[in-house]
Amino acid sequence: MSRILRLFLLFVLTAHQSAFSENEPSLPNIVIIYADDLGFGDLSCYNPESAYETPRLDRMASEGIRFTDAHSPSTICSPSRYGLFSGQQIYRSTGRGGGAFEGPGGPSYLKPGTLTLGGMLQEKGYRTGIFGKWHVGLTWFDENGERLGGGFENSLLIDYEKSMPLVDGPNTRGFDEAFVTPNCPTTDPLYLYIENGMVPVPASMRHKRDTLPNPGGKWRWDNDEGWKAPGYQFVDADLLFYEKTEAFIRKHREEHSESPFFAVFSTQIAHAPVLPSPSVEGKTAGGPRGDFVFELDVLTGRVLDLLAELEIDDETLVFFHADNGAETMHVAWMREDHDHDPSGGWRGVKRDGWEGGHRVPLIVRWPGTIPPGQVSDQMTNTTDFFATIASVVGYPLPDNAATDSFDMLPVLLGNQDPAKSVRPHLLTQSFRGEFQIRKGDWKYLDHKGSGGNGYDKGILAPYALPESEPEAPGQLYHLGKDPGETTNLYFKEEEKRKELQALLEELKTSGRSAPRNRQPLGPLPK
Repeated sequence: MSRILRLFLLFVLTAHQSAFSENEPSLPNIVIIYADDLGFGDLSCYNPESAYETPRLDRMASEGIRFTDAHSPSTICSPSRYGLFSGQQIYRSTGRGGGAFEGPGGPSYLKPGTLTLGGMLQEKGYRTGIFGKWHVGLTWFDENGERLGGGFENSLLIDYEKSMPLVDGPNTRGFDEAFVTPNCPTTDPLYLYIENGMVPVPASMRHKRDTLPNPGGKWRWDNDEGWKAPGYQFVDADLLFYEKTEAFIRKHREEHSESPFFAVFSTQIAHAPVLPSPSVEGKTAGGPRGDFVFELDVLTGRVLDLLAELEIDDETLVFFHADNGAETMHVAWMREDHDHDPSGGWRGVKRDGWEGGHRVPLIVRWPGTIPPGQVSDQMTNTTDFFATIASVVGYPLPDNAATDSFDMLPVLLGNQDPAKSVRPHLLTQSFRGEFQIRKGDWKYLDHKGSGGNGYDKGILAPYALPESEPEAPGQLYHLGKDPGETTNLYFKEEEKRKELQALLEELKTSGRSAPRNRQPLGPLPK
């Protein structure tokens, strides 16, 4: 009898432990696929009139949530990347705006002491890696130990022995492993690779753009000549970055499977120049750039297939996002040659404060946790990745960190009332660092014109719109009634304009736009 009782008690205890284990909070793996210069209309799930299909990203959207009102914090790459890694607008680092780095430009926008996304996850036990484009600034020294400024010719003055390991590269900003390029991988010299703070092969050769393939006769545009490392790879750059990402994930599963991983796959696509891999040339009806975006779709599919192969699909939260809208020449050529609008009907392009400069795709997938088939019109920003991920992993954010980041986890989980906005307002900055602010459907631009590109002549001239209030020093639009930002209500809606101007000044001077005392919702149960 006692033996039967012992077996019964053992059975009850085992069942209890099993049930407890199944509901025990767990930390998911996290992957961010961060695309470059990808407009709102560049994926077929966002653009029903797209000149090509992006089947894997469309499928990813159907398996998770697709945002239709997602924004980059800036309309150029380096400040947006600062926003991703810090959860803050670039003026928190620079006091105004921030440019894109060329040559040995720096130091890093991510100043010492800044809590970074990778650093936060390291504190939670994650092994972290980034692969691809870095471009938030680096510090390089000459033979006298003096810090070098930007510019192509300064590349020749780098003393690699004195510069390495890099004092403000990814490995000192929250990443355990890194294989990155300092600037845009195929656009801005310095063309070399940085692996875990070291430069395996210094730049010693002069790159000539006529050595690259030139699909379509013009798509090699914006490949600057400068100094490169022997063996540097222009075509198939993103295939290399994917291979590094895959190797990191496989190695982690073999050697550190007891802990979660965080990987950033930071692509060159769809930044100029357009250099699609030979494996995808001619695969779409969208010309070379259509093939290029299709390559990004293929690589995204490979990431998802890898997770399935390793049987960690349900354990992995995947974000797909972009750093700003599509490039000027790309938008014009795609409209002219393929009847395809990378801006997806919104006014403006990369660098502009109008919607086309910063309204970009955002897709999030986490099978079994994020309900599939969601389409959300919640207003959100790249800076929100920080508080959202902090909420997922159960990290209480201090008030001095990620000061422009809002927690979107309730939206991902389908628990947020669609009629209630998580964000009471949204900040963005254009090419010159000028501000735009949203509150509901109202949008105020604290500047004249685009805030970025000129529309008086050149390739963008056909897209110039008549200015309804040429004397106004700023712009006010109601996006619900005027999504094309055509009618400036600066004078006609004076009360609303003053309200947004006052709010903008408050958010700039207060040091934060996000709430204080943010408490995480997670970790979530298995």
